[in-house]
Amino acid sequence: MFGTEPSPQAHLWEAEHLISGMRDYAQIGRELFWQRLIIYLAALLLAGYYFSVSMSVITAGLLILAESVDFNAFSHVLASGTDPSAAPGNLRRLQIGAALNVTVICFFVLWISKMEGPGAHFTPLFVLVAASLFAAMNTHQLVSILKIRVAFYSLTFLLIPVWDIWVLKAPLGDSAWLRLFTNIFFLYFLVQCAVTFMRFYRKQIEQIDRLREEHEKVEAALRVKSEFLATMSHELRTPMTSINGAVILARSGKLGALPKQIDSVLAIAETNCRRLSALINDILDLQKIEAGKAVFDIKPLELGYFLRAAIETNSPYGQQFKVDFAPDLPRSEVYVLADRNRLDQVMSNLLSNAAKFSNPGDTVTIRLEADDHTARILVIDTGIGLDESHRDVVFDKFSQVDASDKRRIGGTGLGMNISKRILEAQGARIDYRKNAGPGTTFFVEMKRIQPATEPHREVVGTA
Repeated sequence: MFGTEPSPQAHLWEAEHLISGMRDYAQIGRELFWQRLIIYLAALLLAGYYFSVSMSVITAGLLILAESVDFNAFSHVLASGTDPSAAPGNLRRLQIGAALNVTVICFFVLWISKMEGPGAHFTPLFVLVAASLFAAMNTHQLVSILKIRVAFYSLTFLLIPVWDIWVLKAPLGDSAWLRLFTNIFFLYFLVQCAVTFMRFYRKQIEQIDRLREEHEKVEAALRVKSEFLATMSHELRTPMTSINGAVILARSGKLGALPKQIDSVLAIAETNCRRLSALINDILDLQKIEAGKAVFDIKPLELGYFLRAAIETNSPYGQQFKVDFAPDLPRSEVYVLADRNRLDQVMSNLLSNAAKFSNPGDTVTIRLEADDHTARILVIDTGIGLDESHRDVVFDKFSQVDASDKRRIGGTGLGMNISKRILEAQGARIDYRKNAGPGTTFFVEMKRIQPATEPHREVVGTA
């Protein structure tokens, strides 16, 4: 009815699920230890008070022995991990522990029944019902152990009324036979409960397997995509550099004066070459980070000096949009651990975005705040502003809040995603909030250090 345990020659799928079932069973067994202990203690106290102290003490000793065997088996299973060679031995340990445990409980129940003499046996049968349901609900991970428990409990359920019938030599109309038939009915209910819980568990395992398979397919597709993008980007970088160089050389006048109309066309070509080069570089950066091949040169960095240099470097870009960058920096030095070049890449992206999405004549404020433990860089603009509900879009790949063909500002949609990954690889984080007035504030939070207390180190970034 319950099926069979996978044999040592079973398929890998069955072996994996046997190990998974044993680990689940062992984990639940450990988690329910105190619950079992409370149930045992309550039953033993009642039995000692109303029936026999010596019986309770003997049963307590046997239960301690059985629980010790069980606990040792649980420890072996959880310590073995997914080692298939340890599975047969671990399964035997679990089966022995279960057999000892259920034997002690049945011994306890039969002893009370004998002391009561023929009758309704409410107390022992109640203990047996509780133990049976507990087993059906919490032993469905392993069919062999479920069989052991159900078989022992079923035999005890039948033995109690059969013994009463034998002792009383009860005729068919006697209530002893009614108790036997009632117990048989309950056994059917118990088996159905056990089967239901077992099927539900197996259904969960099958769903997890399907999800794992789908995840592996997605991972494989992403790897193929990443390899294609990386190859394509590498192949495009060299000819794009040559084309861009040729256009710049032609526009420089070194090859001769150009008619105004041709120079205008080449200016458009140069702009688009730069955009394509930026896209290629962004894709290559993203692939390196996702593949875990991006190396970060982590050193102590003074943020005030760094931010002044970043503002100076990016000011010409801001002037294209008639936007100024204004520093708001503390007088004291603020040190962090960071890769200067990578952090400069992040700042260039933040400042360029702030300039693009500001209005002509606006000023973008670059502020540095710090306490004893944290340094925070804020880029505050007064432009169109970002809704905080768009956070997933802002930091996603190849996405922009305004993704229409008519958007005013161009871009690859990779900058913020790359910035987020760069910072996370260095133990920092980036986020934004909508200002109370117009505009948005992007901020970068990093762990602050004391100057010259942290050594230089190299970190390999991962996605």
